Amino acid sequence: MAYIILFVIALLVIFVIAVIHHDMNNFIVTRYEVHSDKLKKDAVFCLLSDLHENSFGEGNCRLIKAIDDISPDVILIAGDMLTASQELGLNRYKEIADFVAELCSRYPVYAANGNHENKMDILEGFKQIAYRGYEKKITDAGCVVLRNQGTYLEDLNMEIHGLELGHEFFRKIIKYKMPEGYIEQFFGVPCADRFQLLIAHNPIFFDRYKEWGADLTVSGHVHGGIIRLPILGGVISPALTLFPKYDGGLYEIGESKMILSKGLSTHSIRVRFNNPGEICVINLIADKK
Repeated sequence: MAYIILFVIALLVIFVIAVIHHDMNNFIVTRYEVHSDKLKKDAVFCLLSDLHENSFGEGNCRLIKAIDDISPDVILIAGDMLTASQELGLNRYKEIADFVAELCSRYPVYAANGNHENKMDILEGFKQIAYRGYEKKITDAGCVVLRNQGTYLEDLNMEIHGLELGHEFFRKIIKYKMPEGYIEQFFGVPCADRFQLLIAHNPIFFDRYKEWGADLTVSGHVHGGIIRLPILGGVISPALTLFPKYDGGLYEIGESKMILSKGLSTHSIRVRFNNPGEICVINLIADKK
């Protein structure tokens, strides 16, 4: 009996390792549809988040091919393409900059920073230099990096805003309360006649994004809960919250929607289980008034 138990345990360990290896090295494409009568025309957006310097083939060629197959009108980047702790080596920063620059040669790209890019930029030394080199490379290539800024896409009647939250909004266990008027200090009161798309890395403030006036928020950060269980969903968030309310997918508060990417990788403890990386495709549908 003892040998049987050990054999079963060994099989389970092998199974878990195999799933983790698969999920850390593969990704899926998830599709969403968002309707609005504020939009002038239909469009296809591709959402990337939380790559954390992972590589899907040389130069991330597998990601590029998948995006080319989607053929989006716009690519959105919701932060944490880099990792502040430099787990995979300094050269990875340049590789990810080259990857984003390659995307820019093919598609319009709009990006907002996550907590890792923000942390790198406020630190002194090589991390700040590495981040600023990354930002210069991608902006020179045409990426629009929105650091608490917005831009207007007239052909769609859409404003895209990039919210870059400070480190206090990412603290562990206890949620930081967002002050009144925090978002408004950067973007003011949004134009109600224009479709408002907000790139905001941390999804836990969705209620505030809705209050500000976001028609659609795109987020990341949670990595799908790292380990996903049937029915229960994601197990833990980067804030060390068990079974987080927002772990991935489409969420709604009234007319406001949030698409939360499960991200493309993770960091620190490099584990994803039953949770492969994800590219999100957002089909925006212009409803007639």
